[in-house]
Amino acid sequence: MRPTRALSVSELNHQARHLLESSFMQVWVEGELSSFSRPSSGHWYFSLKDRKCQVRCAMFRGFNQRIRSIPKEGDQVRIRGKVTLYESRGDFQIIVEHIEPAGLGALQQAFEELKRKLQAEGLFEAARKKPIPTLPRHIGVVTSPTGAAIHDILTVLSRRCPAIPVTLYPTAVQGKAATSDIVRAIEQAQSHGVADVLIIGRGGGSLEDLWCFNEEAVARAIASCRIPTVSAVGHEVDVTIADFVADLRAPTPSAAAEKISPDQTQWLRQLSEQELRITNAARRALRRLTVQLEHLSARLRDPRRQLQEKAQRMDELELRLGKAIRQKLERHEVRAENLSQRLAMQSPGKQLATSRETLGRIEERLFAATRLTIREKAKHMEHLAQTLNVVSPLATLGRGYAIVRGPSGDIIRKADNLSPGDRVSARVASGEIEASVISVKSGQE
Repeated sequence: MRPTRALSVSELNHQARHLLESSFMQVWVEGELSSFSRPSSGHWYFSLKDRKCQVRCAMFRGFNQRIRSIPKEGDQVRIRGKVTLYESRGDFQIIVEHIEPAGLGALQQAFEELKRKLQAEGLFEAARKKPIPTLPRHIGVVTSPTGAAIHDILTVLSRRCPAIPVTLYPTAVQGKAATSDIVRAIEQAQSHGVADVLIIGRGGGSLEDLWCFNEEAVARAIASCRIPTVSAVGHEVDVTIADFVADLRAPTPSAAAEKISPDQTQWLRQLSEQELRITNAARRALRRLTVQLEHLSARLRDPRRQLQEKAQRMDELELRLGKAIRQKLERHEVRAENLSQRLAMQSPGKQLATSRETLGRIEERLFAATRLTIREKAKHMEHLAQTLNVVSPLATLGRGYAIVRGPSGDIIRKADNLSPGDRVSARVASGEIEASVISVKSGQE
């Protein structure tokens, strides 16, 4: 029988490594940390053991840099990693990607359960959160009087706006008594009634250190607080239940002081800019009012001067009125003269003379042949002349009639239009008579 080919040690270890890695994708293991070493490469090497067994572990620098606190011999820890084989030595080991204290998993589970419970009750809703005042009159701080948080807060406030008073409501921020202490401090701040914004927090630490801010009693005390609250627990990466229920979350205590306090330097700069704008606006308004005053002063004249101008204006209007009346009278006189001339041109005497001249010329041209006709025409013309003379106004006056005009120049047709003592004028065939009415006798129409 042909012997089976033997595996080399390298092949055996390689196949064993492949088998382990394919069988265990990722595992969580809990145990006591021992044989911990930190060479200059930055990697961590240690063993994890319980009462019966142990396993070698390696945590490379890329993973262990994320761990805030370095574990120590004897710590009870939980690790997450991949099972493998270190082929060079044939050592079974775990490549660790995450390490935490052994109790951390239970705490994280409690955190998630409480978070889901309070979220279902609506304590995380944005609608119930109170607005943070833009310029607080008084700031309350719930934290340890000996911790770094109060020092950081006061340092920021003294730099940004030292005029804002601060009241510390001291409390423990770590340990079993911290939960009731924080609740009591929040109630004390409300009963005190001076703070219009309340910072609740502490400096950084492990999950166990910050756990009091994940307690339900603290969360409900913050949620029911009448004062607007700012949660400032731990570092920026730390998240607690208090962050969710508070009206505002700040990544650090210093950031909380920054968020709620105005920057006095910026305020002073803005005040200076406002002062400059107001000053410039006041100057422009003063110049504008000065110009208006000068303009009004120039328009405001002596009343006597105004009266003189009004009197002069009246004289001018009087002269213009007299001139206009004279011009109108002259126009009427010219018109009357034109009408008189036109009337004279249309008088029967003028027409008769013209007709006679025309007749004479015709008579001269037709005398030899039309003597009889001319005589007949002459008789006819004489008859017409007599008829015209009978209806002529002058002929009427010649028969002894007169045209009487009253004091206003109107022609008198009725005796009732006159009264005793009125001055009248009578036009006769030759001339005009001025007379005074002695009596008036009415006759039939």
